[in-house]
Amino acid sequence: MMPIVSFASSVLPAVQNGKFVKLGGVSLLALTLAGCTTFSKDAGMEPVGAQVSSAIGAQTLKIASKADAKAAASRVKLLLTQPLNADSAVQVALLSNRNLQAEYNALGVSEAAFVEASLPPNPSISLGGTLQQGSLDIERRLVGSLLALLTLPARKAIAEKEFEAARYRAVEATFRQAASARKAYYRAVAARHRVTYLEQARASTDAAADLTRKLGETGAATKLDQARAGAFNAETSSQLAAARLEAGVTREALTRELGLWGADAGYKIPNRLPSLPKKLQTSDQAETEAIRKRVDLIVARLELDALARSLKLDNATRYVSAFQLAGFANFERSKNDHGEVEKDYPKGGTLDLELEIPIFDFGETTRRRNVETYMQAVNRFAAKAVAIRSEARSALLAYRASNDIARQYRASIIPLRKVISEEAQLQYNGMLIDVFELLTTTREGIETNVAAIEAQRDVFVAGVDFQSAIIGGGAGGGDE
Repeated sequence: MMPIVSFASSVLPAVQNGKFVKLGGVSLLALTLAGCTTFSKDAGMEPVGAQVSSAIGAQTLKIASKADAKAAASRVKLLLTQPLNADSAVQVALLSNRNLQAEYNALGVSEAAFVEASLPPNPSISLGGTLQQGSLDIERRLVGSLLALLTLPARKAIAEKEFEAARYRAVEATFRQAASARKAYYRAVAARHRVTYLEQARASTDAAADLTRKLGETGAATKLDQARAGAFNAETSSQLAAARLEAGVTREALTRELGLWGADAGYKIPNRLPSLPKKLQTSDQAETEAIRKRVDLIVARLELDALARSLKLDNATRYVSAFQLAGFANFERSKNDHGEVEKDYPKGGTLDLELEIPIFDFGETTRRRNVETYMQAVNRFAAKAVAIRSEARSALLAYRASNDIARQYRASIIPLRKVISEEAQLQYNGMLIDVFELLTTTREGIETNVAAIEAQRDVFVAGVDFQSAIIGGGAGGGDE
């Protein structure tokens, strides 16, 4: 607890012709120290766009005018004239998703805070008057915070660090949106791929059920064989219905990530997933790359730096938390016998300096609180770095494993299933196996092909997660 002490001195010369002598030393000093920052043309988006383009090869745009909105809409319309691929889906999302635009607005808010922090503190002016015995006493008061003025360069440096951190947060939000759109795209295409395959499978089971029924009419197939073929056909139809439902749901999830609605929501996507990449773009140095490139870790480092500067400023000013200079001027305005207002007469003036004296608290509470606050931030930063290293290793393991699984399906399992299906059909035609064995073989083949499609999807999703683990924008953000 600090008592407030005021010091006042008479300053009659401070009033001339009913006005303050310019206590403009304060304003002049403020302008000297400020080095006022001005707003950028694009609210800080140029570095964001450059980093996004370099990292993921996509263009980003903050929609701040009708011209921007028109340009973005035209680009999106052009992209939607062709079936989307993963890259064009990401580009549409970066131009259309409004949540991402909100993140860019947050960057603009941060720039405004930075500019504000570079400006001199605003003085306060008050005016009061007392009417007595035909005369009017007027008091004018101008108050300015000397402490805020003297700490202006330090506060500006802190705000600059915070603005830089905000730019990286905008980059991270862009990476996150791109990753979400890309994963939603692969899931939607995989669901369509599954529907396409099951439609072909159901056509085969329809034909098998119809043939078995006709054979039953001639006595060549038992009632049990007919029931098994019918049940298998119905099960395949149910699988197809479930696959169509999933295709619809995943498409809507993709539509949300793209930020599309109305006629634009009728975009086209392929019926099949692309081929597996011939070579994985992985690195044994994933850990090191993640620590160097992860934007959320860069943000944490900048925030830690800003906090250190802020706490240093607190420590430097902990003995004086209030330091204000106020100028007072009193005037008397009176009327003559004819009721005319006579000239204002100065009655006096004072300068009042107000500061707190640390009688009961010598700043120790502030110092201890700052130490604990800083160490808390340091420990959280270190924990984030550890988590990011682990995320990079896990993402690399998942990417390699999912690729191995998908290639195993493509190289071995699917070809073997094809051989089994062909041999089973030959043996059935030669009456060496019954309908039950043939249907079981066919059912297993369908399940294997569906699993292969899912494994192929998982490779692409794991690839997105791996890239996010290196550059940022993943769901975990180093906090899991």
